[in-house]
Amino acid sequence: MARPQSDLRARVIEAARARFLSEGVDGASLRAIAREAKTNIGMVYYYFPTKDDLFLSVVEDSYVGLLADVERALAPDVDVEERLRRVYVRLGRLSELEFDTVRLIVREGLVSSARLERLVERFQRGHLPLVFGTLLQGREEGLFEPRVHPAVLFMAAMALGTVPQILRRMGVSNIPLPDVPSGEALSLALVDVLLGGIAARRASPEE
Repeated sequence: MARPQSDLRARVIEAARARFLSEGVDGASLRAIAREAKTNIGMVYYYFPTKDDLFLSVVEDSYVGLLADVERALAPDVDVEERLRRVYVRLGRLSELEFDTVRLIVREGLVSSARLERLVERFQRGHLPLVFGTLLQGREEGLFEPRVHPAVLFMAAMALGTVPQILRRMGVSNIPLPDVPSGEALSLALVDVLLGGIAARRASPEE
């Protein structure tokens, strides 16, 4: 029994995601994507005029749900520290689909300045201002060292929330590190690092 035409766009996105992950956006064939989506290349172009449009649609397919969760996590119903814990824990619970999207974003953002520019433009209408605003509020409330530039604070918070989780999911067991925490435990530990640092306390000359 033939699939209804109404799910064609979703089928193309699903086929494109698999091809982009295995071959990269530049290496993926639109004809192969059309074939795997059980349509023709003309219909692919109808929905997605360029390959980069298709790539952005693949990203959006899972980003929209993650963004909704980030918005809820950063809602100002609790203090800044708890909001950061909620969003870090959510990042530690990325689904396989979301994690595949993160892998695509990282790889394609590195190889294509045009794709990176479009990704940044999208994220500026998404999670970036939410995270930055939360960090600024925390800074104003004395949660962070005021001498740290807001841009540096933002980059540190983003890196801590994502890079360790990516390494864990990509097989950090191959790296000689003992007892890597699980997703949520790692998330909470990373928030502690963000808020408290990792340097040992240095005794003052008077002590």
